[in-house]
Amino acid sequence: MIPVIDLFAGPGGLGEGFSAFRSGKKKKNKFKIALSIEKDPVARQTLKLRSFFRQFSGAPPDDYYELLRGKITVEELYSRFSVEASKAEAEAWLAVLGKPKKNTVSEIDGRIRKALGGAKKWVLIGGPPCQAYSLVGRSRMAGNREEFEKDHRHFLYKEYLRIIAVHRPPVFVMENVKGILSSKVKGRLIIDKILADLKSPCDTDAAHSNSEQPTYSLYPFVDYGDNQPTTPSLFKGREFNPSGYVIRAERHGIPQARHRLILLGVRSDLTAEPKLVPVSKKAVPMWKAVRDLPQIRSKLSKKEDSAKAWVAAIREIVNLKSLSNDDIDVDVWRMLKKKSGELEDSLTAGGEFIPTVEKPDWRQSWFYDSRIGGVCNHSARGHITPDLWRYFFSACFAKIRKKSPVLSEFPERLLPNHKNAKSDEDGDGVSFADRFRVQVQKRPSTTVTAHIAKDGHYFIHPDPLQCRSLTVREAARLQTFPDNYFFLGPRTSQYQQVGNAVPPLLARKLAKVIHQFFKRVQLEES
Repeated sequence: MIPVIDLFAGPGGLGEGFSAFRSGKKKKNKFKIALSIEKDPVARQTLKLRSFFRQFSGAPPDDYYELLRGKITVEELYSRFSVEASKAEAEAWLAVLGKPKKNTVSEIDGRIRKALGGAKKWVLIGGPPCQAYSLVGRSRMAGNREEFEKDHRHFLYKEYLRIIAVHRPPVFVMENVKGILSSKVKGRLIIDKILADLKSPCDTDAAHSNSEQPTYSLYPFVDYGDNQPTTPSLFKGREFNPSGYVIRAERHGIPQARHRLILLGVRSDLTAEPKLVPVSKKAVPMWKAVRDLPQIRSKLSKKEDSAKAWVAAIREIVNLKSLSNDDIDVDVWRMLKKKSGELEDSLTAGGEFIPTVEKPDWRQSWFYDSRIGGVCNHSARGHITPDLWRYFFSACFAKIRKKSPVLSEFPERLLPNHKNAKSDEDGDGVSFADRFRVQVQKRPSTTVTAHIAKDGHYFIHPDPLQCRSLTVREAARLQTFPDNYFFLGPRTSQYQQVGNAVPPLLARKLAKVIHQFFKRVQLEES
């Protein structure tokens, strides 16, 4: 199998796609994760557990599913299978890249060489942490430009660059947020510098400065018909518009409108032309991916919680005197009254494991694992009553209007009491007008981001009768993680892990492109 080195691995979404790719008559795995490097201890716990899952050539043991059902702890599982746990410990390495005081360059390089075992045909994947490049991250730093431009996350790609220069992978895959296209440092677009560096990576370490540095050609994985090269040539040396490296996940069978920059680097001594990821003709609605999951309710925050109290709290919305037919769309008002009468006080708030016999309606062979006996990571968080009203209104609105309401479409009584919900002095509208965003059943979801860990306002469940934000498992479904992919750590961390990941089903399509490429080039194995 072709070794894969995964940098900035997070919970392992990109690596999962590569490790799950199979080909040939016998449908054998073609890639193997040789080493994953992640600095966050909790995400690395998830990464290690998935590595443990993959150590078994056949089916994982029953003990793994006991963990998923909450019958045993991770420590108990690893103690029962110490050999596999040791291999997972070595594969999923907790380390900090880009900070020599934490993990030395020689230690990092030694680990990579050992993991590769002399292989010439291998893949480097991953992307530097992207918060500094995101539009939201940049807006939050706008008040302190000097601090923003010194943010070390701008330059973590340099460690990725150094590893390319030293280890010379035949191909590499780099992923980042779309916001990197417009991010600037000292007035200059950072993407231009990054692309130039990736084409001619250079190791500044004196120990390697005399060695020949590799050069790379950069290619997009997709072509939506609007990515014409900026310089003409048959193939080599062709320059693409940076925006052409952006992959729109919803156009590749992913139930989520997730746009990310993902590029393919090919070492210049390899001459075969990579093929492209095919574009799907029809988008997958988000509801297809989550509708089979158990119905649960949200919890009540800041007051005694029970199913009956939850129903009573939501029903207060139809008794609000200010919500008259003059203040609210009449059809939405009727839907509010109808759905409030259908609320059930028998729903639970979910849990880390819920027994169920339901099977996914979509991509069952990918998501479903009968040995689980239920659903994991499916617990609802709590919401204050005013937010429950906003969630309920939003879900009912979407039932009628087939879209999520913006704040200007909310009744005055339901507007949050903060300045971002009010029009500015010039009457130009409100900041974060879609602060409360319900996911529309018949469309791909909006981008699942790490922000889902904060409050859930951007990720409201479309079913008014559940009146809540999405659970970790629902977010994981939209990100196309299999149901037996178990996220460890506190729920907030679980959300962050899911939101930061590359959808595995999309990553599997990238793996296919690279596998086909390797079939057309000659690389001698030592």
